[in-house]
Amino acid sequence: MAKTNKNYERAKDRVEKKIGFMIHAGVYVVVNAGLITLNLTRSPEKYWFIWPLGGWGIGLAFHAFKAFSSGSVVSWKEKMIQKEQKKLDH
Repeated sequence: MAKTNKNYERAKDRVEKKIGFMIHAGVYVVVNAGLITLNLTRSPEKYWFIWPLGGWGIGLAFHAFKAFSSGSVVSWKEKMIQKEQKKLDH
C-alpha cells in the first residue's frame, strides 16, 4: 500500500509540473504576441521583441525539460540501485 501511495504522489507531482509548464507556455505566447504587435506597430524600424522572446524562450525550454523529462536524477539513481541489487542477488 505504501508503494501505491508513493506512486500516486509521484504521479501527482509530475502532472502538476506539466500543468505548470502549460500555463507558462500559454502566458509566453500571449505576452510575446502582445510584444510583437506593440513592436511592429510602434517602432517597426527596430525589432527589439526578439530579446524577450529569445530570453524567455530559453527559460521556457528549461521548464519544458524539467516538466516532461522522466529521467530525473532521483529516478536515475533509483534505477542504478535496482540494477546493482539484481547483480548482488544473482
